Amino acid sequence: MDSQSQNASLQRLQTVEKRIVRVLELAGGVMEEFSNPNGPRKEFVNNHCSEFMQLIKDIQVTLREEIKSACEYRPFEKCDYIARISNEICCKKVEYVLEKLDGMKETIDEYNRAT
Repeated sequence: MDSQSQNASLQRLQTVEKRIVRVLELAGGVMEEFSNPNGPRKEFVNNHCSEFMQLIKDIQVTLREEIKSACEYRPFEKCDYIARISNEICCKKVEYVLEKLDGMKETIDEYNRAT
């Protein structure tokens, strides 16, 4: 994920954060309206509830998109660590086999000299 898309993602998440704050304000406003001694104003409650529901939907959509985007991000995709380590292990194995073959050659040479 390049820095430009990271910045865009952070901006979208900041927008979500602002929407969450607004959702809480709306919920608080409705609660205050219900506690009004004269009774709640129907239009006020309806407007707040409609805005609340729309913001909740927007928050869900944005968060789903951000989660999906984060799941697609693979920071080690171009990393060659595993391949390098595998190659090093193979080299060590080859060195070990060569040492053993050299030892066998010496043993054969000693046997041939003795006979």
